[in-house]
Amino acid sequence: MALSQDFAAPRSPRAGCALCEASGGVLVAQAQRWRVIRAEDAAFPAFYRVVWREHVAEFGDLDADARVHCMTVVEAVERTLRERLAPTKINLAALGNVVPHLHWHVIARFDWDSHWPQPVWAAPQRTVEPTPLARLGTSLAALDAAVFAALAHLAD
Repeated sequence: MALSQDFAAPRSPRAGCALCEASGGVLVAQAQRWRVIRAEDAAFPAFYRVVWREHVAEFGDLDADARVHCMTVVEAVERTLRERLAPTKINLAALGNVVPHLHWHVIARFDWDSHWPQPVWAAPQRTVEPTPLARLGTSLAALDAAVFAALAHLAD
């Protein structure tokens, strides 16, 4: 399967799973085993998720090859955000407490963001002016295109 920007349900969907039934955000790229979406969060515009397309709950549910492939996709998104945005830190998380479908959060964090240095799920620490999107210094379309390009060689 070539890299695509069209959502297709996973091969083993789970009824009622938000990540099986919908893309989960702005679809940036999709391959046979994974998709990358950008969360629509005004406070954190450079918040991406790598979603494993097969419905599995835990990273350890993947075989060794799939685990390596998954983390290679995560690293490609991380590297692109670092190169394009020069964030203070990249946060990686695979919680899945609310949505038990394997997905990795890849979030560019800045020392000026509303929650810094706390996690994005904590209470805000400050108001950010100008807006976080304005502070990124690039458009979301350009950032999404850079992420797409970084993933092109990983299509399975």
